[in-house]
Amino acid sequence: MSDKFNNPFAALAPLGSGTPDHPAAQEDEKPKAPAEPPRLPPGTRAIPRAVVRMERSGRGGKEVTVIEQLDLGPLDREKWLKQLKAALGCGGVVEGNTLVLQGDHRNRLPAVLTARGVKRVTIG
Repeated sequence: MSDKFNNPFAALAPLGSGTPDHPAAQEDEKPKAPAEPPRLPPGTRAIPRAVVRMERSGRGGKEVTVIEQLDLGPLDREKWLKQLKAALGCGGVVEGNTLVLQGDHRNRLPAVLTARGVKRVTIG
């Protein structure tokens, strides 16, 4: 019997060039260039700041994440809300100048907002 019948992963051996015990992994590793700032999606502008906080009061004990100080117009707030809801898989609503998302998204939201062009995200 050949080795591929005894070892079901033998066929994957050529793909394992990035594993530490594989000889190809010991090649010279070139230092990586410094990361450039993330590029904004077309048609978006940089937002200087956003404040993200979680609240429960006045909502029947349900947790919501509130995003304030985004400095967006009414149409942009609706666009942002729709895209944030899709990215986070939750519901939400625009209340005045704030975006309100259902659930506690304080851990995931900074990365999403930074990718959308927010320069500074403050978690409150």
